[in-house]
Amino acid sequence: MSMTCHNLDFSRTVLDVVACGCYLNATFNRSSVRNYAKSSCKSRSRGHGGGIDVCRRRGIARCRVSSTRTPETLRNEVAQGPPPVFELKKGSRSPISLTNLFEVVAEDLGTLNQNLQNIVGAENPLLMSAAEQIFGAGGKRMRPALVFLVSRATAELVGLKELTMKHRRLAEIIEMIHTASLIHDDVLDDSDIRRGKETVHQLYGTRVAVLAGDFMFAQSSWYLANLENLEVIKLISQVIKDFASGEIKQASSLFDCDVELEEYLIKSYYKTASLIAASTKGAAIFSGVDSDVCQKMYEYGKNLGLSFQVIDDILDFTQSAEQLGKPAGSDLVKGNLTAPVIFALEKDPKLRDIIESEFSEPNSLDEAIGLVKSSGGIERAQELAKEKAYLAIQNLQCLPQGAFRLALEDMVMFNLERID
Repeated sequence: MSMTCHNLDFSRTVLDVVACGCYLNATFNRSSVRNYAKSSCKSRSRGHGGGIDVCRRRGIARCRVSSTRTPETLRNEVAQGPPPVFELKKGSRSPISLTNLFEVVAEDLGTLNQNLQNIVGAENPLLMSAAEQIFGAGGKRMRPALVFLVSRATAELVGLKELTMKHRRLAEIIEMIHTASLIHDDVLDDSDIRRGKETVHQLYGTRVAVLAGDFMFAQSSWYLANLENLEVIKLISQVIKDFASGEIKQASSLFDCDVELEEYLIKSYYKTASLIAASTKGAAIFSGVDSDVCQKMYEYGKNLGLSFQVIDDILDFTQSAEQLGKPAGSDLVKGNLTAPVIFALEKDPKLRDIIESEFSEPNSLDEAIGLVKSSGGIERAQELAKEKAYLAIQNLQCLPQGAFRLALEDMVMFNLERID
């Protein structure tokens, strides 16, 4: 079966990546990571067959050999060249806070928070109360913030002084879609806690939770149609379809120890990166920039989203329940095998036995978490997150230097700092 979703060509084959062992380990800070992303990748094969990629910087070479063999692929995740593995330089600067990061769009976010109350619908007090449980549960507003940052950065390219109504409406639509997906996710996962608070279905019951999510999907679709931009309508509508596809892929592979990294990346794109990529591309479209810039913003959102999901999956093993706002190891116990587990399964056969038993033995979950940590699964997942982060930084080179581009770069580094 051949199907294409935006820049993901699933009719292609999996790009098996074999590193030659000469990973470049570099430290970076805010300025160096921007400069690093300007380094050129040479001898890059972009054909359908196998190829060798060589990326050179300061005389150091690292090569990647790729081949194409199995049914599905995230071609653009690896075909753009071999990103380096980089480390945050300890003590080089203070950690990035979201408050400081979003300061340049603080007024935009303030307006969004006010408008969300009206958009959800004051005539539906029960649904409004359910939505507020999510809106007011410590959400980072990362997705609408990205819309505003990309909107303002790309607006500078075309001399646009102020954001349009369509920019602002897009940010609100994106947050509604994200909120609806969280409500439905909690129902599907039977989660009791979200961001340290009781979930909507715990407080109001499954019926209200499902209706609240449905209502917000429907309301966001109505506002989306009123934007009267067919390209953006198609872009965002695909996201809602991707959410369902991601849930189906996840449900069909629970406790499957043969799941491959490529399948995990596709599922992560569907569930997380698709919305972020659509957010950033949609913002660029409404600024009126050319298609190349729009595509770069899509790639930025996709790579940031994938990196963010990998970090989230690492934190499920490294943080406490109090830090996570949900039980630690919650994905693993439900059979959802993420990047750290997939990497660990390559090293420790005992982990497979525990997972396939569905944690039937006492303390088997704690033992499995220990094996993931001891087998290098966490470290390899960190490398994967950094590779996606590097690609995201590369995608920003088309934007003008300034506060908005810097904030977009800092968003990438903020995500990586979560595992420090």
